[in-house]
Amino acid sequence: MADSIYGLQSALNSVSRNLNIVNDNVRQVAAIVDQVNNRVNTVDNNVKVVYNELDKLTREFHEYVQKAEYQHNLSVAETRLIKIRQELENKFGHYSEIRRTTVGILQANDLDIIRKETITSATEELMLSAPGYWLAPALVALAAWINDNKELADKAVREALHRNDEKTSLLFALICRRADRKSSCLKWIQRYLANQNEENLDRKTIIILDAFASGLLGVDSEGIVAKQLEEWIMRLEDKPGFVEQQMKQWSDAINLKRSTYSGGYEYLRKYSKTWSKLQYIMEGAYLHANLFDYFEKIFNKQSSNSALKEQLDEILYTLVTEFDDEELPLREEERLNQLIIDNNGNLARARQTMQLEKTAFETHKDFTQLLTDAAMKPELVHASVSTQKFAIALSRDWIAAAYNDIIAKNRMEIPHEIEINVDTFNDTTIDGKNEAELLKKWETLVNEEKEKVLSQHVLNAFQKFCLFGGAAIGIIGLIACFTGQIFLGPIAIIAGCGMIINHFTKKKAVKARRKNIETQFGERLEKGAQIIRATLAEVVDFRSEFAEKDSESKKFSTF
Repeated sequence: MADSIYGLQSALNSVSRNLNIVNDNVRQVAAIVDQVNNRVNTVDNNVKVVYNELDKLTREFHEYVQKAEYQHNLSVAETRLIKIRQELENKFGHYSEIRRTTVGILQANDLDIIRKETITSATEELMLSAPGYWLAPALVALAAWINDNKELADKAVREALHRNDEKTSLLFALICRRADRKSSCLKWIQRYLANQNEENLDRKTIIILDAFASGLLGVDSEGIVAKQLEEWIMRLEDKPGFVEQQMKQWSDAINLKRSTYSGGYEYLRKYSKTWSKLQYIMEGAYLHANLFDYFEKIFNKQSSNSALKEQLDEILYTLVTEFDDEELPLREEERLNQLIIDNNGNLARARQTMQLEKTAFETHKDFTQLLTDAAMKPELVHASVSTQKFAIALSRDWIAAAYNDIIAKNRMEIPHEIEINVDTFNDTTIDGKNEAELLKKWETLVNEEKEKVLSQHVLNAFQKFCLFGGAAIGIIGLIACFTGQIFLGPIAIIAGCGMIINHFTKKKAVKARRKNIETQFGERLEKGAQIIRATLAEVVDFRSEFAEKDSESKKFSTF
């Protein structure tokens, strides 16, 4: 026995030693793992540093490449700019001289400080140097006109028209306006407009039409310009879908004057699902007054033409100084290279600026859209009051057709029945006169719902049983006491009394709840009745107000 214990003790000591050795080895391995982990962290940190340095180096490299690219673009642009300007000077330098001379003659004629012979001599020499430029013969015609040389003026005008009919017509129209020769001005304007595409009118044409409407170009007593505008309209009317387009165009413009209705009718807003439709048609009814006020203000307003005169002179000087078509490719290249220099070689930004400059004043509209915008959105085309009147007069039939269509559609939206929604009550009224009927339905609904709720608040079978069962158990307990069952008797009496007490307690609670339900439904019935009466009253008021506002359509149509 002692040997066995000794052997077991030795074995345990051996296991303990081996475990200590394993434990030491585990500690050593853990230390090594910690060292490896530290080295891995160090490597990871070094990698991050390398990545950061690499990212920084990449950014610096890209910045260097971009800077080199910008520097190259800048150098190339400077070289090109010199060559382009030399080419422009060689090919079109005389064009610039003609433009400067034209501006000088216009200013000198205003001041009357240059001899006519000097003007004639200067213009004839320039004519020889520009065999294809439209402004050269126009300049000769201007000088001949100043010198009252009709024959030379006619010849020069014909040549200028041959070279560029549109620009020549506009030039002499604006010169005649400055000289207060309005009859001639109108004839030149008609010729200019005849060169325009009624589906693609630019900003200059819009200003010219504005000036015509304002009377700055003279009174069109012969209907010269009016006939041209009628031709535009007739050509547009011949296009498929024109009538539908006008209807939509003017309907959209008229509906811009529709304002959000924010009047009363708090009960209809809250207790009628039809309110959104009612609000929409009421806004349509108020549109009549809004439109009448808008148009009346236009026709009662006096216009000022000072700004428009400045715009006309601006067109004149722009027309004289703008580049000719054959110059444009070189001029655009010159501008692009100048922008590259201004942006320190940034080619993308230069091209973006170039595009913005090109499109900044590009306004192209068809004639009817121009009329619509002038009448209803004058701020978009900077139309004067005179142009608004002019546009409304020309568009009268289209306005009337679109307006009548809007009226018809709005009246079609008038609901025959208006919903009334109070809690779970949903019914309708036509004119608010079925108050008694709706109140009766409301009362019936509330009573039905009340009875349904009350039916859930009654004593259950056990609670009802407690009264008679408790009494019976109590009597059994008394009998047991009299028969000597001292333990069972009192227990039965207590249980019976408890059941009876429970019955009356539950009965009292149910009665209280039922009374509370009766009160709640009574209040609900009264409150709902008040809401229904108030909503019906608002229905009557709404119908009356709508009829009154909608009748104002006659006033606008007559106007």
